Amino acid sequence: MSNSVNSNLGAIIALQNLNATNQALSQTQSRINTGLKISSAKDNGAIWAIAQNQRSDVSALDAVKDSLNRGQSTIEVSISAGETISDLLNQMKQKALAATDASLDTTSRSALNDDFKALRNQIAKTVASASFNGVNLLKTAATNLIALSEATGTSKLTAVAQIMGLGAGGSVITVAATASFNSSATASTILAQISTSITQVNAAVAKLGVAAKSFQLQNDFVSKLSDVLTTGIGNLVDADVAKESANLTALQTKQQLGVQALSIANQAPQMMLSLFK
Repeated sequence: MSNSVNSNLGAIIALQNLNATNQALSQTQSRINTGLKISSAKDNGAIWAIAQNQRSDVSALDAVKDSLNRGQSTIEVSISAGETISDLLNQMKQKALAATDASLDTTSRSALNDDFKALRNQIAKTVASASFNGVNLLKTAATNLIALSEATGTSKLTAVAQIMGLGAGGSVITVAATASFNSSATASTILAQISTSITQVNAAVAKLGVAAKSFQLQNDFVSKLSDVLTTGIGNLVDADVAKESANLTALQTKQQLGVQALSIANQAPQMMLSLFK
């Protein structure tokens, strides 16, 4: 290699190598700081796009889980209220059955009727309070509960409303909101209505239980799917911190050697002066 005072090829090569080392060192430090080997599209456009699409799916699944959780909570409130109503109907049946006794005096039957009406009114209160997030599946004119079940939003889960309002059209309870008895005959009529209502309420609560189970199973699946996708994203973009740490040490050493090499190369023009002494 010829000696020249106009250009220093050795210094140029040393500087190029040092710049490459500094660039690699900066990239390694970024990976360690962020924990990501691909943090932007310029690192690897194709992998970044794939990971970003998967992140979109994970975000969508979070919305699905929120919808399923709200739906499940609403159904569970309805189930709790339905079980309470079933217990109240059992107590009302006891009062009505006792009132069918023809030998019962008027005062005793009136006392039974007062207890009966208190239980009847409690059913109305239970139905009215069976709401979660403004949704009530038991009230008169209640509509079905519909929740998201997957990330595209095209598939839904439905919980059918079970109307338990007293005497409401199409409700599962056939006892009127003003039901009461003042004779063994009227008590017998109401007793038959209560027996029918008990059977229908229990069937309605069972249906709500099936819906709650369905929501729970779907929620569990969506949670697992979200976890799998998150793991997959990590496999694509997460950095191997142990590997990057070892690489950082090597690059720092290489950087120091590069600085020394550049310093030596920069001394070459000064050495040429000795030729003229």
